[in-house]
Amino acid sequence: MLYRRRVLQLGASALAFNALGVGAQAGDTAKKAQSIIYRAIPSSGEQLPVIGMGTSRTFDKPADPETLAKLTAVMRAFTEGNGTVIDSSPMYGQAESRVGDVLSRMQPRPPIFAATKVWTTGREQGIAQMQESARRMQVERFDLIAVHNLQDWETHLKTLREWKEQGKMRYIGITTSHGRDHEEFTRVMRNEPLDFVQFSYNIEDRSAEETLLPLAQDRGIATMINRPYQRGSLFGRTRGHALPALAADLDCASWGQFFLKFILGHPAVTSVIPASSKVHHMQDNMGANSGHVPDAQQRAEMLRIFESL
Repeated sequence: MLYRRRVLQLGASALAFNALGVGAQAGDTAKKAQSIIYRAIPSSGEQLPVIGMGTSRTFDKPADPETLAKLTAVMRAFTEGNGTVIDSSPMYGQAESRVGDVLSRMQPRPPIFAATKVWTTGREQGIAQMQESARRMQVERFDLIAVHNLQDWETHLKTLREWKEQGKMRYIGITTSHGRDHEEFTRVMRNEPLDFVQFSYNIEDRSAEETLLPLAQDRGIATMINRPYQRGSLFGRTRGHALPALAADLDCASWGQFFLKFILGHPAVTSVIPASSKVHHMQDNMGANSGHVPDAQQRAEMLRIFESL
């Protein structure tokens, strides 16, 4: 996130927080802990904290002691911020292994909602990949496994339904990346029983508002939102701009929290999974896990502000 550190500093100055814009969040932990935002998984009613953690790129790291110590600090910032949802994939290089390594270093091991994906072709290949993912992430069973980018989805959904019935995992989903495959994706959403879908959505790329979010809401499917910062490019738009007054009304101490709260203002959103490999970025992400959520009028004003930058 090229400009994020600078943006955090600017936002913090505007709201009279500390230099990185996350000190107020830490100082208000006791007050805001009472207002952690939860959303229900429609198929079960289970409540999840709305801010989760993605691991693409950020946890695809070597297993040397220095790196593990840094990633453990990031994970600790996540769990101390009441985060539980961790999303990974065999597509993300060594990310699954590093998540497992880090969690094994934390004693007691924090409770997590473990999510990964199957990303291969063929039934036996899919089973082998999911078993390997469990070994790498060091989980007895996954809470969620999704078919990544719909690869051989008919085969894998059949396996996942069997596993769910057998208690080997809890929820089934599908994913699409960067706005691709929406036609087929929506067809699967309409015709298959799913617990979760995952796709991109943010204040700049709002294409999911056209079909995916309304359809998920209509079908009772939980949504997991990736790329909330548009791969960091949103911070380029806000560079040099102070936070607007509206941010204080929404308990936002930074532009990052402003962007996350915009997403959370959509009623069909269940969880947002920003990725970070830096402690202060993770602390800032978790600041959006509590406080006020914008209503429709406030979201319209947030969009107007962003588009005026």
